[in-house]
Order: sequence, then structure tokens, then C-alpha cells
Amino acid sequence: MNRSSRTDLHTSALRIPAAPLTRRRRQLARALSRVAVPVLAATALTVVVAPAAHAAVQRVQFTGAPGYLVVEFLDDDLVHFEMGAGTPPGAGTAIPVTDQIAKTNYSGPSTFSQSGNTVSSAGLRVAVDTSTLCATVSDLTRNPVLVLQTVCPRNLGAAWKGLSFTKSSMQNAYGLGEQFFTGGSADGDWDGRTRSSAGSFGNAMLYDADNGPVANTQIPVLYAVGANSANYAMFVDQVYKQSWNLTGDPWTMDTYGDQLRWYVMGGPDLPDLRRDYLELSGRPPVPPKKAFGLWDSEFGYDNWAEIDTLLASMRTDGFPIDGFMLDVNWFGGVTAGSDSTRMGTLQFDTTNFPNPNTKIADYRDTKGIGLMTIEESYVGKALAEHTTLANQGYLVRAGCSTCAPVYLTSNDWWGRGGMIDWTDSAAGAYWAQNKRVPLVNSGIIGHWLDLGEPEMYDANDWTQGILTGKHAHADYHNLYGLEWAKSVAAGYTAAGSTQRPFVLARAGAGGIQRFGTAMWSGDIGSKLTALASQQNVQMQISMSGIDYFGSDVGGFRREMLNSDLNELYTQWFANSAWFDIPLRPHTENLCNCYQTSPNKIGDTASNLANLRQRYELTPYYYSLAQQAAVTGDPVVPPLVWAYQNDPNVREMGNEKLIGKDLLVAVVAGANERQRNVYLPTGTWFDYRTNAKYVSTGQWFNNVPAYVNGKFQLPVFARAGAVLPTMFVDDKTMNVFGKRTDGTTRNELRAKIYPSATSSSFPLVEDDGVTTAYQGGAKRTTTIGQTVSGSTRTVTIGAASGTYSGAPTTRDNVVELITDGSQASAVTLGGVALTQRANKAAFDAATSGWYNAGGNLVVAKTGALAVSSAKTLVFTTGQATVSASITCQNGTTTSGQSVYALGSATSMGAWSATDAVKLSPTSYPTWSGTVSNLPPNSTVEWKCIKRQEAGVPNTVDAYQPGANNVFSTPASGSAGSSTASF
Repeated sequence: MNRSSRTDLHTSALRIPAAPLTRRRRQLARALSRVAVPVLAATALTVVVAPAAHAAVQRVQFTGAPGYLVVEFLDDDLVHFEMGAGTPPGAGTAIPVTDQIAKTNYSGPSTFSQSGNTVSSAGLRVAVDTSTLCATVSDLTRNPVLVLQTVCPRNLGAAWKGLSFTKSSMQNAYGLGEQFFTGGSADGDWDGRTRSSAGSFGNAMLYDADNGPVANTQIPVLYAVGANSANYAMFVDQVYKQSWNLTGDPWTMDTYGDQLRWYVMGGPDLPDLRRDYLELSGRPPVPPKKAFGLWDSEFGYDNWAEIDTLLASMRTDGFPIDGFMLDVNWFGGVTAGSDSTRMGTLQFDTTNFPNPNTKIADYRDTKGIGLMTIEESYVGKALAEHTTLANQGYLVRAGCSTCAPVYLTSNDWWGRGGMIDWTDSAAGAYWAQNKRVPLVNSGIIGHWLDLGEPEMYDANDWTQGILTGKHAHADYHNLYGLEWAKSVAAGYTAAGSTQRPFVLARAGAGGIQRFGTAMWSGDIGSKLTALASQQNVQMQISMSGIDYFGSDVGGFRREMLNSDLNELYTQWFANSAWFDIPLRPHTENLCNCYQTSPNKIGDTASNLANLRQRYELTPYYYSLAQQAAVTGDPVVPPLVWAYQNDPNVREMGNEKLIGKDLLVAVVAGANERQRNVYLPTGTWFDYRTNAKYVSTGQWFNNVPAYVNGKFQLPVFARAGAVLPTMFVDDKTMNVFGKRTDGTTRNELRAKIYPSATSSSFPLVEDDGVTTAYQGGAKRTTTIGQTVSGSTRTVTIGAASGTYSGAPTTRDNVVELITDGSQASAVTLGGVALTQRANKAAFDAATSGWYNAGGNLVVAKTGALAVSSAKTLVFTTGQATVSASITCQNGTTTSGQSVYALGSATSMGAWSATDAVKLSPTSYPTWSGTVSNLPPNSTVEWKCIKRQEAGVPNTVDAYQPGANNVFSTPASGSAGSSTASF
């Protein structure tokens, strides 16, 4: 490569405003006024900025035998470094950045001093050995002062150069983007491993027998964690391939480049470090609300009729869905080995997809779904688009600035032709205006960016480039996907569109999240080992700043299947329903011989339960997304993010958090019916049974993955959790609560888990479609809980703010977990609510409350103004009731059993999949005990026969005649109730 002694890099075109100071930085700041202080050269003179002044960015240059080192203090706990062997740039020049960086307007540390070769802010100290250019970084906020790392140059005068940095007291490492481990485990951090970039340049698809052809995305942010809250973060702002070797001490990082540029971040814990990294690289905007629903996909749908048939079947089966993703079939005519391929037209094939504008509008307005269309960077040589792009210089060139466009012929499944130069902003703007804007205007709501590593390329090509004076392939390869996503966001801005960009990409780089990009893991194999490894990758990529990440549910490469397909799909869908955003089943199906939709494959009743659970929690996920956009906190973090001082979770990817309040245990293995679950110290509640667990940081064994015949992952809610939810049933169509009967359910619902420590959660709502929320068009409603003796108080604050279409009045439904008891009274604003006998009576009433059994009390207020606060007080302590149930003459066939199905929640609430299984105590007589019945209530029930195999939601036979009825006392036993077939 042709390398100059000095490279000035383009700064990012997107800038975000400076974020408010964190609490830690407010404590460190000494004054409000800002006084500029001159930049400093290395000297023995001690220079101290008075505590009463706020310093500007401070920059010091050191020189030594290997070359030079520039140390740039951007904040109290953020230091930027540049090291090189060439001519020093001088302390007066800001260290250049790549497009991986969003924020460059840091105001400097609150205090700054230099004593010889040691420079310090209020938070960090850097001591430089000028003979070696080794720099020791220490955290001054710790007592005693904590040495974070000593970083030294490696082969600084060579093309392949790098850094060594002492492991010091660090024990574990996270981040570094996306790279799959082999071995089929969800667990593992980077300590003791090597992360080597793929191929000659970096980002690429990687194949291995455990995972299939999976994506590899280099996001060079590393979080190092030691004992007792020791930690730091490091981001290497280079475009070239990198190799991180964390197997010994010191750890090392090697890469190409004329200079080495990196950041070191200090902070009290991983949440603070991740926020700092997201402040630096850009926080993610809130995705459109529909991104949180189900998106069906395959390679690929042949025509509208295929989509219509599938959609109709999903509606019939009661499966909500928010959209379909259209693979290359949508523009049709993709012809292998041909210049005349339609790859690059980005226009509907109107033979198979006629009248697209009318169809898209019907999907949106009538059926409640959206469409996302795929695009690649490749353009068939015989297309008019290729000619136009070539004439304007918007295609990657074959070796020089005046050369013809590259002609790509290898791996030509898509055809043959050229490749768009996303490093040229004019090319991106042209493509956005002429191809994407018409799609957006027709109603398309998302852009699926495929093959963006790039997958096919000419290694000797020439582009406009992203580094000044650099045009070779290696100078842009790893940032190609980032520049592509940037062109999408810039295109929306240029067109004045108020629609939120919704982007799905297979490749990227640091900072891609700020362009509204979700990522997925590539053409993953249909193997349980791949499903497990996906969870480890998700752990690392969450720490790399990517909140919205997923997989091809069920695996893209079905030919790799080596286990039961239905079990694999059921498990995969259950995991993805918790962790993937968007939730997207997808597979290669050109043969039209595979199924991807959850109502067509796997254990469909389990799939339905897991999908409805995802939709039920949409308001919680969406509020977390709003927080992520403001604070940089993750949506689906690993446990170590919240519990870094718990050594049991340091390498744990087999359990994850949703926000901070839900803990979900992964299941990814053949014949797994239960698993052991680790709960960090504290009080937790089983999300399905409401059983209470008090943990000292311990394992709880044999937690079932099948409950009442449905496969669902073990889930626990933290004591004090407040979870906004939405109503979901067989009429629910999408995340907006649109229903097949023409109505919309928009009540405020919340699940409350009691804690002696008061807690709250902000429900944040907006129109879910436009960027108006960025201007303040959103509503926040704070929901809180307190406990005092046998009294549990739930507060629903007055709504703050509004948005287009926001309700002014709404019902409020509170589901309160009561810790082993039921309620004797509920008041709203001091006025007693009416107790209802059972769920049916509760549903029929406009307000009131009832004991649902299973440690659950449900209350609703009726329609009230959102502008006023509501206070519900629950008086608890009333015991639950049990009853003995007997069904006679229950003769059954093979695989069939007898169940008790009734009106009480603990008897299934008339849902056959949740009925209570009885035992053949004296066949054909079946009996059992039903617990957690509501006191002082009337319970109706019947004997049923149902299949055990799979997860049936149908009843083979009901007990004839009227329902059986019994009444429950205030406590104890309701006695026995007998019926007969």
C-alpha cells in the first residue's frame, strides 16, 4: 500500500449535540464557565488549570525513539491517542477521526495538569515513557489509584503495526463486534481468545461446521473488567483489519495504517463505559414501532399471492404480524452469470408483483403490515442504471480514478456487473433520491442491506475513499457497510422525510447504530450449535453498541440440519422472540419446499405463546428503545453489564437481561425440557408462575422449559420491576394494537413486582412512525410501586407530553404480583373498587378488581384522563385456596390424557393449553389438586381429553353437560369437585 507520513481523516458528516453531564462528571466539574487553555508540548514544567475554570480540550505531544505520541484529553474520563513513526503533527492539530466517530465537540476535562511527562484530568492520568512511548493510564477516581493499562507500540515503523497493553488487574474482556466461536456454547468472553479479522481485509462471511456461513463485523471496542469494579473501555479508530490477541499478558492489537489512533475510557462500571462509548460513536435512534413485531421472510416470496395466502393463514391462526421482508424476487430477473440480470433495478417486477403502490397501501391501511425490500450494492452491466452510474463516476473503478468500473464475475449467482461506491457521498445521494425515495413514497418502510462486507469485490479496485489520499480496497473495505447505512439516513434527511429509517444490515463498523441500523448474523446454519453461538455473539455485539440484532430464525442453511427440525425451530423462535429485533424467520426457499412462518413449522402452540408474549411486552421494549436513544443503555444486555462484580456471570451468555428487570435463560439443545438458572443476589419472581425466589447469588435447578405443554424459556422478573404491557389475544394484528374486529386496544397496562425498595419505570410512547419524537412529540408516564406492610401502592403518574394520535383518556389495568397471598381490598384514589368474582365478571365490568390466583391480583380503573395521576392501593395478605378435582370414566387413547379446564387462571382460564393435567389414580378415574385458586370466588370447570404430544391447543373431548361449579372459601381448601365423561 502507498502510505504517506501523515493522514488526515474525514470527520463524520453526522454530529450529535453534546450530552448532559453524567452524575459522575457533574461531581468532577468545578465550574460553569469555560476558559480556553493553550495546548501543551511535552515539558518538565508543571502546568495546572485552576479548579474554578473548565478547561478546553487538552493536547500534549511526546516524541521518542520509536516516533511520536499525541495525548488528547476530551473529557475527564475520555482520552484520545495518536501514535506514529512519521513526522509529528504537532500539539495544535486535533487528532483526526473516521466515520466511526459521531461526537467531536467535547468541551475538555474539568481540570487538567501536566508534570513532566505525566498529564492528568480529574478522572484519568497518563504517564508517558518517552524512550519507548509506552503510556500508563490510571483511574484517579479510585482509592487507591487504579492502573488501567500500560500501552506500548508494536512494530511502529512497519506496515503491520500495533499496540501491546498490559492485562494488569483485568480478568475478562467483552465487545469487539461480531465473530462466532465454534463449539456450540453461548458462554465465553474474549480473555484467552484471539479475534482475527476475516480474510485479507476484515469484514467477511466466515464458514464453520458448527455455525454455517455467518457474518463477521469488526467493531473495535473492548471492555476490560477486573475485580471490585475495576474496568475501562478502549476503542481503536482504524479502518483496516485488526487482530486482537488476548491469550497472554500483555494483550495485543495489530492492524495496518500510517498511524495508530485509539480512545481509552474510564468510569465506575460497565453501564457508564457503554454510555461513554455510545456518546462517542452515536446513540441509536428509536426504530419504528413495527420493528418490534414479527417480520416474516424467506429467499424468497415469488408473488403477492404467496404473501397473501400466508398472511391470511396467520390471521386465521391468531398470529400477530407486522410485516414481510422481500428478498431479490421482488425486483425479479436475477440471472446467474448474466450481464442482463435485474440486480440493481430496485423496481418491482410488475409481472409477479403488479400494482405495487395499491398493494402496499392495502397492506398498510387494511391489513396492518409493512414491507421491507432488499437491496444490494451490485448493478448488472447491461442495465441502464449501470450506464448512468458509470457516466457519473458513482461505481467502484478498476484500479484508478479514470479507469472503467470494475466488472465482477466471481460468485456470480446474482449476475455480472459493477458495484456502487458508497464512499462517494454523491453516489449515495443519487441512489437515495432515485431509488429509495420512490420506494418510501410508495409506502416501503425498511431497507434490507445485503452482502455489505462487501461480499464480492475486486481487490485491486479504486474508490473515492474515506481516508484522504487513500483509494485502495483495503482503505475502505471494513467501513463499506457503514457508509452504505449512512447513505440511507442521509437520503431521508435530504428528501425531508419524516419517516424513520429502518435498516437491516449484514455488515457494518463502529457507529453504524446511529444511522437506524439493526444487524443480523448472516446465512447461519440450521443447527442447535449455531443457535447457542448466536447467543454468545449477541452478548458481545450488545457490548459493541448494537441494540438491534437478530438471526434468521430456524437457520438460513436448512441443508445443515442435523437434529429434529420442529424442535430446532421451536427453540430458535422462543429465543428470538426475546432477543431479536426485528424478529425475523428466514431461510433459503427457492425450492418452495420449506416453511418459515411460526404457524407452519415447529410446535405452533408454543410459537404462538412466545409470539404473543413478545407482543405483550412491546411497550416495555419500546420504552427501553427510547432510553437507549437518550442514555445509551442497552435493550438486551448480558448479565455482566448489570452485575459485573458477580464472578458467576462474567462469561455467561446463556442468560440475558431485557433492560434491567427481566432475566431470560437460553435453551438451545436437543431434548432440553428444563435447565438450571442462575439468579444474581436479590429477590426474583418466576415470570409465568409468579413464584418468589430469594437468591444469594445461586443456581436454581430444574426450572422447566415446558409449562402446561408449551415450550417457553425460563424468565424471571426482578423485585421492583414495573413492566408496561399491551393487551394481546387472537384478534391482535400488530404492535399498534390494531385488531381484526376493527377496534384498537390502547389501555395502559402494567405488571408490577413488589419490592420493599420503591421503584418506577417510565412508559414512553410516540406515534411509532415519524421522527417527530426527536422534537419532543412523545409522552412519558411514570409508573411506580411501593410496599408498606400488607399494603402495596401502585402510582400511575400524570402523562407528560403528547404526540399525534395520543389518547386523552384511557383505561388503566394493573397486574400486581402479591407474593403468596391475595387481596382483600383495592382502592383507587381512596375510593374502594368493586371486587369481581372471576375473570369473566372482571372483563365484563368497566372497572374493579379480582383475585386471579397464582399470587396475582388484577385491577382496572375505567377510562380516566391521562393528565391526572392515579393511585391504586392493594391490601394483601389473604390466602389462596386449593381444591381436589376428580374426573371419572376418562378412558383415553395412546398419547391422550385427562385435564381439568376452568374459569380460574390456575385452571387455564378456559385455554386448553394451560389446563391442569390430572393423574390416572384408578384408571379410568383421574384426579389431582388445583392450587392458587382465588378466595371467595365462584369457579366453573370441566373435564377434557387432550393430546400430550406436541403442544396442542385443541380439545379432543369435553365432559358432556353443563359446567361444574364450586365456591372457594376465604382460605384453606374448597374441598373436592367430581365430574364424569
